[in-house]
Amino acid sequence: MRLTPTLGIMTMFALAASAAAQDSVSADSLAARKARFVASLKYQTGDVQLHGGMATLRGVGGTYRFLDGEQAGKVLRAWGNPVKENPLGMLVPAQMSPVDSGAWAIVITYQDDGYVSDSGASRINYDSLLAQLQKSARDENPERKKQGYPTFEVVGWALPPRYDAETKKLYWAEELSFDGDTAHTLNYKIRVLGRRGVLVLNAVSAMNQLPLVQEATPAALAMVEFNPGNRSADFVKGKDHMAAYGVGALIIGGIAAKAGLFKFLIPILLAAKKLLIVAVAGVAAFFRRFFGGKKKTPTTPAA
Repeated sequence: MRLTPTLGIMTMFALAASAAAQDSVSADSLAARKARFVASLKYQTGDVQLHGGMATLRGVGGTYRFLDGEQAGKVLRAWGNPVKENPLGMLVPAQMSPVDSGAWAIVITYQDDGYVSDSGASRINYDSLLAQLQKSARDENPERKKQGYPTFEVVGWALPPRYDAETKKLYWAEELSFDGDTAHTLNYKIRVLGRRGVLVLNAVSAMNQLPLVQEATPAALAMVEFNPGNRSADFVKGKDHMAAYGVGALIIGGIAAKAGLFKFLIPILLAAKKLLIVAVAGVAAFFRRFFGGKKKTPTTPAA
């Protein structure tokens, strides 16, 4: 069974109903809960400051609307994620809400590993990086299977990596195939290099949404930037901390362990080695119970 953000939010609303009072959630009741959730979201537009004024999203309101960290955490929890630490925020496509069918969003976090040098970025062999990503997935699959997570493979680049040396922005997309799924998953990533770290923007959707995501991504790329004093060009050699890796490692670094790819169509949080993991068994069990499957005692989601 393939779970989407929409299904995750529906699960949350289903949990709110009393299992003792009813065996299923009526369409009207579910619609009312979804409407209340949507009405509770507080979107921001215009210029939005991130991470204490370190960076800015400029001109939000055309292609996207912005949810702050608390609101973004609320959405992620509604999608079935045991979020312990809220992200910096979330960009939600202006034409949809987080409970719509086919919903997707871009989650924004910050990776404070230090200044990432782009020396040699123009000489990166992306075919070689892809082979390393594919091998990394194969190597980590036995452990994933042992822990009860579906295995996966990196099919290839949905969009080959592109690095803009002038704006210090890197973006790419991976096509992933998870065991048991007939539809492939799109993992779209944006990285913005700064003086002391990297802004991390991640979106995950179904592969058939690639044209939609790709059409909307240039707006996200254009609006996000570090503020003066925090830009990559402001780095002071000998004073500021340097990351122990370069641009290539932003792509290759621990695809399964660091990217948190667990088969779900949800944005993935990566910040200072803190990993967002989806509660697989609990969500599936509740869906079996509330949407026509066998009646079983709900399973407590694993952290």
